[in-house]
Amino acid sequence: MATFAYMKILIIEDEPSLRELMTRTLTSERHIVETAATFSEAEMKLADYKYDCILLDIMLPDGNGLKLLEQIKHSDGGNSVIIISARDSLEDKVAGLEQGADDYLAKPFHLMELSARIKSVARRMRGGQRCLTVGNVRLDPESNRVFVNDTEVALLRKEFDILAYFMQRPNHMIDKTALAEAVWGDHIDSVDNFHFVYAQMKNLRHKLTSAGASIEIKSVYGFGYKLVSEE
Repeated sequence: MATFAYMKILIIEDEPSLRELMTRTLTSERHIVETAATFSEAEMKLADYKYDCILLDIMLPDGNGLKLLEQIKHSDGGNSVIIISARDSLEDKVAGLEQGADDYLAKPFHLMELSARIKSVARRMRGGQRCLTVGNVRLDPESNRVFVNDTEVALLRKEFDILAYFMQRPNHMIDKTALAEAVWGDHIDSVDNFHFVYAQMKNLRHKLTSAGASIEIKSVYGFGYKLVSEE
């Protein structure tokens, strides 16, 4: 399960206006957001892509959201799931939580509350820690700030997102396709090359080196990248 500064979120909701409002709100908070309006569309998305948090409506036009929750937990128990539904009965809540949902939010709800629930899930995924630290680099997911020792390093949005992705996976081999999908979303499928990834990576590496960071994102020939620390 990824636990980086932003999250890759799948909204499974059949009501267009609510789906669009949730998408705009979460995108403005730096999350990568994708959507599905039906049970079958959600199944296809989940089969092809990985998500950190899934916002799941129970009442879908072509299937029961609790059945989808069961499939999600059987296929990859690492996904965090927040049930969002107008069905606010105790029975529904118990069923959802027993099947592995992380939270339950009844409609109608305030978008600020949705945002707070997602942040709470993210903090639990980080073991309650506010910041991510590797070597002498500290990244604050909630303020979107990065520090080398106690000096702030100014990063552009995608540079920050890339660094956050790697800091959750120190010493792990990262395929460039997986990185691009996580940071730019599933529309990456239509891209012919990864020059934009290389450009962002070059800038990020330069800024880290200039700031005296003890971490380095190394190229792994024929595969992708790995974040390593001198400390």
